Amino acid sequence: RVAVVGAGVSGLAATKCCLDEGLEPTCFEQSQDIGGLWRYTEHIEAGRPSLYPSVISNTSKEMSSFSDFPYPEDFPVFLPNARLLDYLQCYAEHFSLREHIRLRTTVVSIRKHPSFATTGQWNVVTEADGKQVSHVFDAVMVCSGNFSEPSLPLHCFPGIERFQGQYFHSQQYKHPDLFQGKRVLVVGMGNSGVDIAVEASRVASKVTICTSRGAWLLSRVFEHGYPWDMVFNTRLMSLIRNNLPGPLSWAFVNYKMNQRFNHENYGLQPKKSCLVREPVLNDDLPSYILTGRITIKPGVKEFKENSVVFHDCPEEEPIDIIVFCTGYDVSFPFLEESVVKVENKHASLYKYVFPTHLQKHTLAVLGLIRPFGAIMPVTEMQSRWVTRVFKGLCQLPPQSVMEKEVNEKKKNQVLWFGLSFDEVLKTEWVVYMDTLASFIGAKPSVLRLLCRDPWLALTIFFGPCSPYQYRLGGPGHWEGARQAILTQWDRTLKPTRTRVPAGSSSSFPSLLTVVGFLLLLAAVIFGF
Repeated sequence: RVAVVGAGVSGLAATKCCLDEGLEPTCFEQSQDIGGLWRYTEHIEAGRPSLYPSVISNTSKEMSSFSDFPYPEDFPVFLPNARLLDYLQCYAEHFSLREHIRLRTTVVSIRKHPSFATTGQWNVVTEADGKQVSHVFDAVMVCSGNFSEPSLPLHCFPGIERFQGQYFHSQQYKHPDLFQGKRVLVVGMGNSGVDIAVEASRVASKVTICTSRGAWLLSRVFEHGYPWDMVFNTRLMSLIRNNLPGPLSWAFVNYKMNQRFNHENYGLQPKKSCLVREPVLNDDLPSYILTGRITIKPGVKEFKENSVVFHDCPEEEPIDIIVFCTGYDVSFPFLEESVVKVENKHASLYKYVFPTHLQKHTLAVLGLIRPFGAIMPVTEMQSRWVTRVFKGLCQLPPQSVMEKEVNEKKKNQVLWFGLSFDEVLKTEWVVYMDTLASFIGAKPSVLRLLCRDPWLALTIFFGPCSPYQYRLGGPGHWEGARQAILTQWDRTLKPTRTRVPAGSSSSFPSLLTVVGFLLLLAAVIFGF
């Protein structure tokens, strides 16, 4: 019996994977329906993430689908939150997940059972309709997400106590109406910060984004008009990014990121270009900077009654409203601190999933990761691995080995991405997916496929690393995986090619053309 905490993206994947492995899941969801982050509510509910109605997915549908359940072909390439919720509901219905989900039920506490050392069991206390019930489960999958506890470090902003205007965390934002005619300061330059700034600029008298580090900016519309992640997250590109010598790698990143526009001319260039932080996805910011709707400034030096002073800018800037887009803290209020250790806003977990110190590995944390790519296939892959660990079909390394890797990962991530609230949660998407897939025997072998199915092998290596690749073989093999891979561009372009003139070219780029270009690119880079 497995307890699943939360019925968002991670919780649904966990519940489904438990059923696939013959386990008995019970999923506890404190709100009135499934969907987690993607279920929009006008009011803010305590303990759950909040969404503003204009949110659109940052990853394309083909790259963010569950691996055995493609999106309908008529769904848009990047999904408004309501359409993504539709997909999650269809997923739950298709795999009969709802009968295993208990809505309006809060997990109050999870504690080790007295016999934990031998059984690995957990006492789980839940509350529904004011009544608490205690359960015993053989394993627990924590799928509560990392967007519920806003981080608002006011002590880092001198003078904020004197500020007489309005300020709030981005979690509280819903509509831009409150910015009408106001001078708005957005602190922080993540995806939410840029989205809110863009929306505010349509009604506000002035909008400023302040960032101490800058950021690379990507558009959903990438090279030749294709979705960014279908071009960026390929096996070939991942191989190049992870195997180039350091200086050449940074030069390559700088070149690619500045190809669309020069970040330095827009005040966006990362402060230390040798430290790669997660790029921001937004389609509007460059043109809004060009047209004067948004101004980029350095970090805040201090606030005054009705103004702000930025570093390296002596003059005061008058402001009326401050939106703090300062991220979220990692929090597990239902767990004892000794179970999942949270230090400096991150949890020490092997492969971002398993606490390293437990005698029995019967508790896992899912979705506590920020890959540069879609989160849904990642949480599904984590679930596939975790359920097989629970069953004893996959073994974890000794505690000392896991702890050593976790500590090394912390050091390397700080060097690789620079310091930020989620610094150790970020990881290379393809590498991480392949690592977990290899644990369960589901990683595709391009070389083997090259002998028996060369067209599929070439598509897998040079094309998008779509989630269906991890259903070609091994546990959870799906008969439709090959067809899903070969038709992924058809589903991508179906909703956009709504007008096709007579004699037009193929609906997607010739694979041979792409292969030739990428081989040439690789030759140039490695021969440099």
